[in-house]
Amino acid sequence: MTSPSRDVIVAELPALLPRLWRYGLVLSRDPVAAEDLVQATALRALERSSQFVAGTRLDRWLFSILRSIWFNHLRAQRVRLGHGVLEAEDVLVSDGAAQIETNILAGQVLRQAMALPEAQRETLLLVYVEGFTYREAAHVLDVPIGTVMSRLAAVRLKLGGLEVSATKTEDRDVE
Repeated sequence: MTSPSRDVIVAELPALLPRLWRYGLVLSRDPVAAEDLVQATALRALERSSQFVAGTRLDRWLFSILRSIWFNHLRAQRVRLGHGVLEAEDVLVSDGAAQIETNILAGQVLRQAMALPEAQRETLLLVYVEGFTYREAAHVLDVPIGTVMSRLAAVRLKLGGLEVSATKTEDRDVE
C-alpha cells in the first residue's frame, strides 16, 4: 500500500519535470547537469515522500529539493578541490552570460538575465517564469520575503536598462 503523499508525487511529478529542468539549468548553466539534478530530485522526492504534505504545493517542495541538491553538489565539489566549505553568499554570485539563439530582443534580455548574480537569476526564474508568489519564492530560497522583493527590484533596474538602451540605439539610427 502506498501513502497518499507518494501517490500525489507519482501522479504530479511528470508534469513538473520541464519546470524542474529549467530551474536546474538556471542553477547549473549546463543541460546535462540540469538533467542530473532533475533525476536526483525525483529520486529524493520519492524516497522522502513521507515528508511531503498532501494538499500543499508539490512544485515548491520539489524546487526546494533541487536547490538543496545543487548546493550540496557545489559544497562537495569545493571540498574535493581542497577549498573547504562554501559560504552561501560565495555560491550565489556568478559571472558570464549564456548565448541563446532567439530573436534579438529576447536574446538580449536572456543574456542579461543569465549574467545576473545567481541569487537574482534564481529569484527572477521562480517569480516571473514559474509564477511563484514572493512568499513562495522566499520559502524555496529560504530567505525573508523582503530579500525576494529587493532582488527583484535590482533585477528590474538592471533589465530595465535594456529597453532604454535599445530605444536610444533605435533613436540614433533614425537621426
